[in-house]
Amino acid sequence: MGSYLLLLLIAMVFIVIICGIPVYLSLALTGLASLAVLSVSSGTPLALLVVPQSFFNGIGSLPLLAIPFYVLAGEIMNRGGITERLINFALLLIGRMPASLAHANIVSSMFFGGITGSAQADTSCIGGILIPAMVNEGYTPEEAVGVTASSSTCGPIIPPSIVMVVFATSVGCSIGAMFMAGVIPGLMVGFGLMAVVALRDRKHHFPRRTVKLTRNEITKTLIEGLVPLGMPIIIVGGIMSGICTPTEAGVASVVYSLIASIFITRTVKVSDIWSMLLNTAAMTGSILMIIACARIFSYGLSSLQMSAIVTDLILSITNNKYVFLLLVNILLLIMGMFMDSGASVLILAPILTPIAVNMGISTIHFGIIMVLNLIIGCGTPPLGVCLFIGCKIANISVERGVRGILPYVFGEIVVLLLVSYIEPLSTFLPMLLGYNVS
Repeated sequence: MGSYLLLLLIAMVFIVIICGIPVYLSLALTGLASLAVLSVSSGTPLALLVVPQSFFNGIGSLPLLAIPFYVLAGEIMNRGGITERLINFALLLIGRMPASLAHANIVSSMFFGGITGSAQADTSCIGGILIPAMVNEGYTPEEAVGVTASSSTCGPIIPPSIVMVVFATSVGCSIGAMFMAGVIPGLMVGFGLMAVVALRDRKHHFPRRTVKLTRNEITKTLIEGLVPLGMPIIIVGGIMSGICTPTEAGVASVVYSLIASIFITRTVKVSDIWSMLLNTAAMTGSILMIIACARIFSYGLSSLQMSAIVTDLILSITNNKYVFLLLVNILLLIMGMFMDSGASVLILAPILTPIAVNMGISTIHFGIIMVLNLIIGCGTPPLGVCLFIGCKIANISVERGVRGILPYVFGEIVVLLLVSYIEPLSTFLPMLLGYNVS
């Protein structure tokens, strides 16, 4: 009976979302339904009294302060015109190798991910410049969309990452450990996509850039590129050295981005700060509303002993952790195709993580697997946001965009399997820095 109730509640979330109700309301309504079931079954209305407390506890966690700081830092740097600087810097690094613009697209996304931590922002900013440029240089629109939308997954894997903050707060692990665990897998995704480009270049013979920069242009590009790259150095370097916590690193990144944008590049005015704060408040507010309502949903499922039900259900299928990881990968890839990554983490992480830990899988390792799975979904149909953004920029249908992105999704899945079954890829760096990864 319990397993049927679990499926009914999760199905209810999808049905409500498909009906057009916002994600946060869908989670809240489903949570209220589960608590109502508990109240009826226990014969007391006290279960519903925890709703305000759960809502407050959902956003009352101190580590969640990292989210608005990283969002604000990304907003400042975006307003400061960093995208073109990073692209030029990436083109300088790539040089005149085959398919140079496609490789530069991927490298730019890796850099951009260390600044914003958002796949959607990556596709919008990088794609707005490079998709038209790739088409003009001779790439098909499908190829340009495929490279851009797939490489955007580097953003939420390479620190900082908002999705990782959400996972860490939902299961109670270290945000710093999650950030450091994402460095190697994030780089692997980027280099894996570059390998796919190189393989496809053998068949399609993508254009090679022939522009040769002067020494003055090289110097200018290096200087302009190093300014925005100072922010990920502050974030990763500050956390790795133990000088600051992830939240404090977020504060430092805001200060740095303000100084760099106002006084160094002079692309942001003091009068622009208010509008950037409003945009940050709107974006952060939507994220925190989802987190708060997901806490109600999570509490309802916990009260109905859903974790025990799911554990028994999975153990009845297999007690082999490798088979378990395969099943989880399939589940999360499907979830990522239909649902926002943050909401999926909030729903599934408290249920699946204890099972993974009982099977001997590190919490940090499992968190990276979950985040990587769900972020791949940002570029896959039917609801891949990055795919939609890329297709809109290229002015092509989603069906054509799907044909362009499929080879790159396959490359990402290969990296996902490597990360899933080779645990040190996620845990080596956090353990080296003294974090607890159990």
